[in-house]
Amino acid sequence: MKVSVACTLTLMLALAGCSLTLDASHLGVPATLASSASAPVEGTPFSVTSRAVYGLWGVVKFSEPSLQRTLASQLAGGQAVANVRVRVRSKFSDVLITGLTLGLVVPRAVTIEGVIVEK
Repeated sequence: MKVSVACTLTLMLALAGCSLTLDASHLGVPATLASSASAPVEGTPFSVTSRAVYGLWGVVKFSEPSLQRTLASQLAGGQAVANVRVRVRSKFSDVLITGLTLGLVVPRAVTIEGVIVEK
């Protein structure tokens, strides 16, 4: 009996996970993920860090950052964004909260970086 419970819990933890989906198709401005290495883009770099919070070992999304709102706060009309990079990481405090709540609350730091380019 104990073996089957342990196997079930292990399988649940292996299948559970946090996922972050960012859709750049509806941004309203041109966006590129990478520029040519021979012709790097020139513009104003930006970096915005926000929080994503998941629950139940990453199965349920409590909150996640919005790529549209983040870029809208950086862009004005007639601009584009290039070299967009999204980094998701766990800070020490995130790991501590996850451990103290036994995975019921799983916070993550999400950093969106890029370069604002004048058209």
